[in-house]
Amino acid sequence: MKIAIVVHGRFHAFELARELVRLGHDVCVMTNYPKRIAARFGIPASHIKNNLLHGVVSRITYRLDALVHRRLFEQLTHRWFGNWAAKIVSREHFDVVHGFSGVYEETLNKVKDESLKTLVRGSAHIESQYSLLKQEEERAGAPVEKPSHWMRARERREYELCDLIFVLSSFARNSFINRGVDPLKLRLLLLGTNCSQFKANGDQIAERSRRVRSTARLRVLVVGTFSCRKGAVDLVRIAEETRQIVEFRFVGAIAGDAASLQKRAATTIEFIPKIPQFDLPKQYEWGDLFLFPTIEDGYAAVLAQAAAAGLPILATTNCAAPDLITQGVTGWVLPIRRPDLFIKQLWWCNQHREELTKMVESAYNQVVPRDWSEVAWDFVTDCAVAIEAKQVTECRSSLN
Repeated sequence: MKIAIVVHGRFHAFELARELVRLGHDVCVMTNYPKRIAARFGIPASHIKNNLLHGVVSRITYRLDALVHRRLFEQLTHRWFGNWAAKIVSREHFDVVHGFSGVYEETLNKVKDESLKTLVRGSAHIESQYSLLKQEEERAGAPVEKPSHWMRARERREYELCDLIFVLSSFARNSFINRGVDPLKLRLLLLGTNCSQFKANGDQIAERSRRVRSTARLRVLVVGTFSCRKGAVDLVRIAEETRQIVEFRFVGAIAGDAASLQKRAATTIEFIPKIPQFDLPKQYEWGDLFLFPTIEDGYAAVLAQAAAAGLPILATTNCAAPDLITQGVTGWVLPIRRPDLFIKQLWWCNQHREELTKMVESAYNQVVPRDWSEVAWDFVTDCAVAIEAKQVTECRSSLN
């Protein structure tokens, strides 16, 4: 197949593109990232079309918007990228045009009718996301970054224009169905992880088991962005009420809406600035458990990374945790905004060290991380079936 991928940045598009190329497909990635970065992910330069100026400008304007707490440049940068990609796809035929939501409307309007138009939404339905974050803003008592009215309307139009919508978790899929999207238009595509990079070895698991069996405080790792959306309010309370038994480490950036929470938690959580993905395995090796109290997420690659590293996971329902965790065997899935349940579970872990050790071993032995080659294969299969169905429908229409 000839496949175009429209992505403003990287996200998981580079991993998907690399595996599609390895499967023998003709792939063209339209991005604002430099070709040298794509090459680090194994994508030949010949498969990349990039808009470097957009990448530079969008990064500068994003920082300016953050400084003034307004979205002065959002419409400009998103339409600019969409129109740039639209010119490329309008000049040649692609069997599949696959785009990331938010920068895709202009491209969708220019895709040739015979092409399959697919969209990927990295989070829940944008209206469900907005509702959850609005509630969190009221709970936190501080402004929380939410999708703008303009972006919400834009994404709803994108949902209508495409043939298929790829979602990255059952939670996200249900959010679309609950918002009235036809289930037949949805495809669940769980993402992968670099198994060789994050997979724990026997010595690391033995050392983790030794620590868990000891009387030392349990090591709980959190990776991502420290923000209200990711459950910072609950994380701080969990850390405060389990400090006697748990040593917390957070690795990642600090969002503006959680800066005051970070200061409050400075004595209970060790904060490490965001580090390159290639250096993350060392952090997973440090931990005994992985915590993810997010309010709203699509997939969150850190969950797959933690699973590959053999860490038992405590996470909320509003992400891919229900798709990845075997309850009580490789971790626990708990409701959002219930820090009391996370606290209770951590105390259980402290009091049941032998059972927790068995969970460490189960996470190592039973969890088989999903490889990116499987993701690419599933994507192609879903697209092939949809193309065939589209051709049959068009043939019937022409006969009538």
